[in-house]
Amino acid sequence: MVRLLLFLFLVLPPATAAAERPTRADLQKAVELHERSVVRVLASRKAGPGVFVGSEGQVLTAVDHVSLESTEVEFAGQRLAASVVLANAALKVAVVAAPSGTYPSVPVKVSADGLEGQWLIGVIRGKGKKAPSQPFTAVAQRSKQEPFVDVGIPFAPGTPLFDTQGRLVAVVVQRRTGGCRALPLSAVKLQLASASAGTP
Repeated sequence: MVRLLLFLFLVLPPATAAAERPTRADLQKAVELHERSVVRVLASRKAGPGVFVGSEGQVLTAVDHVSLESTEVEFAGQRLAASVVLANAALKVAVVAAPSGTYPSVPVKVSADGLEGQWLIGVIRGKGKKAPSQPFTAVAQRSKQEPFVDVGIPFAPGTPLFDTQGRLVAVVVQRRTGGCRALPLSAVKLQLASASAGTP
């Protein structure tokens, strides 16, 4: 499972820096991706968003939402038992796997040059069945803690962040004063490579 997920990250070419402000079409694309691919990850009393990054059910989320004892993915009105593929407390990130099936994964992009200075798009789900989800944009800033980036919007941990092309480039791992802290996919890729190397 780790090797399969790592393959998904390796086959994609590195992202190039993009400083243009997102257009209305970019925002709409992010909302559509969010609506079809974002799930809730639940572990005992903790819960939060996660996003399908593999069509076989791999979900990227914040480590706060997972438990080795019992983790579930809420998708299409059902709660599905999930197994933990990767959990890193230092990076505050986790990958869990839903049961075998076909799932709506998002396109991903690993940025070799980092995300500082790039516009990122996050989506906050509307409260209630009729309330629409809302996209928000912010420029990624260098964090005092490597390899994270800081974003000036208080997204919940586990929220996916997209670039202006609608590709997943980071995941929020922590709220902070005035915004949130996010982990770029390049750091997730390194952790998956490390986990894969340790797998016989």
